[in-house]
Amino acid sequence: MRPETREYHFDWMLWSSFDAASRLLDGTQKEYAHMLRYIPYFSGVVRAILGTGEPGRRFIAATARYLENIVHAKERGRKNAITTFCFSPAIFYAMDITPVCLELLSVMMTFTYRRGTAEFLDFCNEAGYTETSCSSQRGSIGAYLAGIGARIDMIVTDTPGVCDTNANAFAFAAAYLDKPFFQLDMPPALADERSTAYHRADYRALISFLEARTGTRLDADRLRGVLNEVARQDELVAELEDLSRAVPNPLPVAYNLMVYACRFLFAGMSECTGVLVAMRDAARENAELGKSGLSGGVEKLRGFFCYIDHYTQNLRLWQMLDAHGICYQGNILSRSWAMNAPHVSEFGTGEAAYEIDTGSMERMVDTLAALNSRMPMIKSIRGPYDGPHMWLQDTLSLAKMYGADFIVYNGTPGCRNTWGMVKLFARDTEKAGFPTYIMYADAFDDRVESWEATRDRFEEFLRVRRLMP
Repeated sequence: MRPETREYHFDWMLWSSFDAASRLLDGTQKEYAHMLRYIPYFSGVVRAILGTGEPGRRFIAATARYLENIVHAKERGRKNAITTFCFSPAIFYAMDITPVCLELLSVMMTFTYRRGTAEFLDFCNEAGYTETSCSSQRGSIGAYLAGIGARIDMIVTDTPGVCDTNANAFAFAAAYLDKPFFQLDMPPALADERSTAYHRADYRALISFLEARTGTRLDADRLRGVLNEVARQDELVAELEDLSRAVPNPLPVAYNLMVYACRFLFAGMSECTGVLVAMRDAARENAELGKSGLSGGVEKLRGFFCYIDHYTQNLRLWQMLDAHGICYQGNILSRSWAMNAPHVSEFGTGEAAYEIDTGSMERMVDTLAALNSRMPMIKSIRGPYDGPHMWLQDTLSLAKMYGADFIVYNGTPGCRNTWGMVKLFARDTEKAGFPTYIMYADAFDDRVESWEATRDRFEEFLRVRRLMP
C-alpha cells in the first residue's frame, strides 16, 4: 500500500466527502454548478443523487451521518461492529452499536474515488487473504486490516447465501484483528419449523454475545421503538414497489440503490424513514401526473437485475440505463420480504415472509430472527436455486410482476455459489421468456473488466436480442 494512502483514515475520508456533498445545495444554483468542477470524479454521483431532489438531499445527508457515527463512535461511548449487508442493523441500533457494513463502504469508495478500492483489495492479499474471494468485502476491509480506519470492537456476520467467500472474509478479519466474532448460521431451507426454531435459537445466542460485549442488556422499550420504525419503513418500501409497477414507472433509476442502501445503513432509524418518505412523495407526484422517473421522460424498456448492481465509479450503470430509457425495476437487494410487500400477496408466498410483532420481548426477538433470515441473498440463495422460495422462483415472480423486458446477472468473480448455477438459472429464465444477460465484470473492481467493455457488451446484448436498435 502506498504511503500516501495511509495519510488519512479511510472512513474519515469518506465522511468528509459525503459531508461536503450534503451541503452543496445550501448555496445558489450557480455556486452548486461551480463546485461540481472541483469534484470531477464524484460529480456523477452528486448529479445523479441530488438530481432526484429532496430524496437525494436526504440520502446524501444520511450517508454522511452514517459515516460520522463510525468515525466518532469511540468518543461518543459506542461500540463499532464490522458487519455485512446481509445482516439487518436493527439489533445494533437497539443496543447502541454502530454497524460498519463492509460492502456499503466498498461501494462508497468505488463511487467516490477514481482509484476505487484497488489498494485495499490488494492489501488483503498482502495480509494473506485469497485474491479469489469476494471483492465486496475486500474493498474496504483492507483499510481496517492496514490500521487506517476507525477502531473496531467486534465482528458480527452471518452466512449469506451459503457464500463461503463472504463468511471467510469476516472470519479472517476477526483472526487478523484479534476481535470477538459471532456468526449466525443459515440452514438451506427457509420456511419449515426446524429452520424457524434454529433461526430463533441462533439469534438469541447473538443477543447474549452482544450483551456480553457491550455490558448492557437489550432494552424492550428501545427495541420496540426500533421495530416500529422498521414496520413503517416496510410500509414505505411496499408502496414504492407498488408504484414501480405503473406504466410509465414514476421512480428514477437511482431510487432502487437509495432504497437498499438506506435500509442497510439505518434500518429502524428515522434517517432511513425520512429518505423513504421523500421518495414516496416524489414518486406519488410523478404517478399522478403520469410522468416517468427517467430524465428523458420516455420509458423504452424495463430491466430487472436478479443479483446485485455494478458499482463503477460515478454511478455510470445508472446513468447508462437512464440514457437508454431503461426503467430499472430493482434487484435482489431492493426487495422487501415483509408480509405487506406486493409480490408476497400477488404470488401467495406469505410463508416465506416475516411480520413485525412487538407484543413481548420474546416475540420481538422472534421477529428479528425472521427478518434477518430474509435479508438479501439469505432469503433467495440459501438452498437449491430452483427450490421453493429460492432464487429462480423469486426472480421469475418479480420479473413478471414488474413487467421486465430482460434480466441481468452481475456479481464478482468471488461469487462462487451463484457462478456454480447461473448458467442453469439463465437457461430457466430464458425458457420463461426473459432474455437474460450474464455480466462477466467485477461489481467492485474495474480492473477485472473496464466499465467501457462492460457497457459495450451490455449494449451488444440489447441489440442482438432486438431490445434496442
